[in-house]
Amino acid sequence: MNAPPAIDHAALAENMPLDEINVSDPKIYQQDVWMHYFRRLRRDAPVHYCKDSPIGPFWSVTKYKDIVATEVNHKVFSSSSALGGITLRDRPAELELPMFIAMDPPRHDDQRKIVQPIVSPANLENFSGLIRSRIARTLDSLPRGEVFDWVDRVSIELTGQMLATLFDFPFEDRRKLTYWSDVATTDLANPDRLIESEEEREKVFGECLAYFMRLWNERVNAKEPGGDLISMLAHGQATRDMSPREYLGNVVLLIVGGNDTTRNSMSGSVWFFDQNPQEYAKLRANPALLESAVPEIIRYQTPLSYMRRTALADAEIGGRKIRKGDKIAMWYISGNRDEDVIEDPDRFIIDRPRPRQHLSFGFGIHRCVGNRLGELQLKILWEEILARDLKIEVVAPPKRLFSSFVHGITQLQVRIQP
Repeated sequence: MNAPPAIDHAALAENMPLDEINVSDPKIYQQDVWMHYFRRLRRDAPVHYCKDSPIGPFWSVTKYKDIVATEVNHKVFSSSSALGGITLRDRPAELELPMFIAMDPPRHDDQRKIVQPIVSPANLENFSGLIRSRIARTLDSLPRGEVFDWVDRVSIELTGQMLATLFDFPFEDRRKLTYWSDVATTDLANPDRLIESEEEREKVFGECLAYFMRLWNERVNAKEPGGDLISMLAHGQATRDMSPREYLGNVVLLIVGGNDTTRNSMSGSVWFFDQNPQEYAKLRANPALLESAVPEIIRYQTPLSYMRRTALADAEIGGRKIRKGDKIAMWYISGNRDEDVIEDPDRFIIDRPRPRQHLSFGFGIHRCVGNRLGELQLKILWEEILARDLKIEVVAPPKRLFSSFVHGITQLQVRIQP
């Protein structure tokens, strides 16, 4: 039997009626063809209304400057979980998870301040040696000359270890953190989904909460509060009286934030250097270029494709009238390829003059709290790869996540030359 002809997504995106474009379709991310549809929208409908989709009608904001303007206007564009939170799929009210990223000021600011010290410059300095020793041990344990999955052996392993440290979580159970993160973000329309229903997701959340309640109870009565995230939440004035559901929400947020972003940048970086050998040659010749290569990796991967807001009042974005109650997706993945702001945005260039000009961490009050920690892990990983002069050969294109929210790589088969 002959395989069906491949779809030319570049031509399809150019020629389909604008009102039929749905950039929330997880398949276009799994197939890595999303860029064609956003290129069309940035040019022809920078603020685009999708009337019909499986998750209901929504607006797409696709240009860098419009995304920034929407991000900073939190008095009009709300993140509140009571209105649907930060993802486009509306969940039943009783299943909403309150978490500080899905809150508006002042509650957002009060809760965020509680966990911020974990990523202070002094703490990052303290983590640095630990991160390096773990990365060195992980790289030295990898097989030489045989194929293995980089995502599992390196990206998941290293981010799981870091998460266990941040939570002071039992180290032998660290893979539970990865599993809970994956369950939290899994799309139920995915043929390879981890769970079958929202009920099953809630069951897994219940297991997660029970585990974390045990840790909370151990730490809430400590005379000297520890420096881990659970102790901070248990003793913080704005968080110590949280409901169990809110505690779960904040735990899930911190797990996903600490796991998905760094993990997918670690995986994406190997693929980008494999596909752009001239950039890797540049880096090997001048390892100091890691300072700009790391933010370029994070821009190019864009680990979270978008964040949602809900309009609290009639408003305007980019000349389009937004009605009260409308859902808005700020597509970071599109803003990071905006030709008007970033020169040659579809190319991976590790010595860009302004590499930090990207939206992967969001913008304004909701900017990713752990951004510097993510950058630090990625930087040390590549310092240690360069120090060993590892030749990492990708033997098959990456398998990508079925999701329009987490822009992820689920498998990357590689071989390290002996």
